[in-house]
Amino acid sequence: MAGEDTDVFFRARNRTLDVFPEEKELQWKSPFYFVQGADPQFGLMKAWSVGDCENGGDEWEEEMKLTQQAVQAINKLSPKPKFFVLCGDLIHAMPGTQWRSNQIKDLKEILKAVDKEIPLVFVSGNHDLGNVPTSETIAEYCQTWGDDYFSFWVGGVLFLVLNSQLYADSSKCLNLKQAQDQWLDTQLAIAKQKMCKHAIVFQHIPLFLKNVSEEDDYFNLSKPVRQELVDKFTKAGIKAVFSGHYHRNAGGLCKDLDMVVSSAIGCQLGEDTHGLRVVVVTAEKIVHRYYSLNKLTTLPQNMYLKRNC
Repeated sequence: MAGEDTDVFFRARNRTLDVFPEEKELQWKSPFYFVQGADPQFGLMKAWSVGDCENGGDEWEEEMKLTQQAVQAINKLSPKPKFFVLCGDLIHAMPGTQWRSNQIKDLKEILKAVDKEIPLVFVSGNHDLGNVPTSETIAEYCQTWGDDYFSFWVGGVLFLVLNSQLYADSSKCLNLKQAQDQWLDTQLAIAKQKMCKHAIVFQHIPLFLKNVSEEDDYFNLSKPVRQELVDKFTKAGIKAVFSGHYHRNAGGLCKDLDMVVSSAIGCQLGEDTHGLRVVVVTAEKIVHRYYSLNKLTTLPQNMYLKRNC
């Protein structure tokens, strides 16, 4: 890999994000914000329009334009966000299918334009790993985008990035799910000990779309898995889970846990606009708002911190 690729796309290694040295980030400093996006999913707009999501994603010019607009909007923000996290389904082509390598190449080329002072954080989605991931598809993802799960600290806040596909179907890689489970329990123990100001989770598939007791759906995790994770998260004091996958905005509360479902940069499956979510972290709370790409480009400087701190 070229040095530039290593700098931009391979910061998640050894289950952490090297751009934020833990020894410098453990203590709370001051309010900050980050930007969350989801589902650029190069190729889905064409596939959806022709009604063939398996084989129809042979064009992705629209997604390229939208992702370029997202990058331009992020680069104009002042002060700069601490990081930009993409919550999965980076491209549409599944592992081992045509167009995958070209979609990855085009997405990386666009993301290289993100301001170098705004680190990129990648979360794996089902289209990145396959609906039934294997050790091979996960290894390919890690070689392309960095670790599939990891943690990092920013200003006293603990962030956990999870591979949610292991919770959707780990039938072909049970050992990898067990490894993530053990790692997660260790991370949650740190959060439970109140060693952090807040703890926040990023994953592709939402725990739930509106309420924790809703029926199983393609767009949420199954009830037994969902309840187990919700119990773990709430006991550990996790404040929020940010996800994508739904291609619509949704979410709800379970006890003190805020389940946030953000719509897509790319293909919309509801009435929302192509957009990004701005998340402000203060000492007392975590507040967020979804903006259309057009709106985000025109917002005044410092508005996020002034409004929410």
